[in-house]
Amino acid sequence: MKRWLRQRVDAAYEGVLSREISGAPTHVAVIQDGNRRYARRNGETAHDGHRQGAQTTEHVLEWCQDIGVEELTLYTFSTENFDRSDEENEALFDLLCEKLRKFADAERVHDNEVQIRAIGEVEKLPERVRDAVDYAERRTRDHGRFVLNIALAYGGRSQLLEAVHDVATDVQAGSLEPDEIDVETIEDRLYDQPVRDVDLIIRTGGDERTSNFLPWHANGNEAAVFFCTPYWPEFSKTDFLRGIRTYEHREESWRRTRARRAIALLGAISDPELVEAKSIVERFRDSLPTSEQPDPGDLDDESEQVEGIDSSGRAAD
Repeated sequence: MKRWLRQRVDAAYEGVLSREISGAPTHVAVIQDGNRRYARRNGETAHDGHRQGAQTTEHVLEWCQDIGVEELTLYTFSTENFDRSDEENEALFDLLCEKLRKFADAERVHDNEVQIRAIGEVEKLPERVRDAVDYAERRTRDHGRFVLNIALAYGGRSQLLEAVHDVATDVQAGSLEPDEIDVETIEDRLYDQPVRDVDLIIRTGGDERTSNFLPWHANGNEAAVFFCTPYWPEFSKTDFLRGIRTYEHREESWRRTRARRAIALLGAISDPELVEAKSIVERFRDSLPTSEQPDPGDLDDESEQVEGIDSSGRAAD
């Protein structure tokens, strides 16, 4: 009876969350933690936990597509995971091969135009895993509606370090000038294909850390982070929607902060920078409480002052 009641409550809560969500992040990154602890708690082997976690992965892919997420990155195997026992890793590698080939051949993957890509030091993986990665990438390379990144033999610091080494090599060879180095210079060397900035990181299993995951694309974009206690195999759609709601709240807070800063700027300066401040206020005014929203007429008065400044030539100076 308790289980039946819990299912009813969860279904009702899922419905409430679905109605509350008005938008979706473009890129969600997931740290799938807790497979082994879930198995240990249930008296099973680590391999059983990984296999049940793989089922959750399939569900999350569907949930992302349902709400309009365009890119999903899964932290599947880190460089630190090589330190685990050969027995556990070999079983996990077999599971990866099985799932990659299954995904690459799945009708729904092709119907939804899912492109599968691997990021990380794939060359360090066993040949059979590299062959499965190559198969999945070749089978889906012409798709572009949804991108599924599988992070394998991945370490965020090592990826950044390798990119910096490449830049230093080009500078030393004379093919790149130091003052030409910009954001795109690093991004072009991180991965073979572009990866969008991360909007939301989800981590299961109870640990509250991002474990060196996509530092360039997540930290640089000030991604929202959602930590939750369920182990990956028991991660539910309700948990997923709570993560999406965290992202929405983060976005709302960001817009309010931008609007408040712009209003303060309007009151503190009287030069052409007011144009930018006025634009920010107009974009994000609705995110503020009614009591904090400025009168549109006040903004027009400030705009007239700016136009006078522009016509006098001060902006050109």
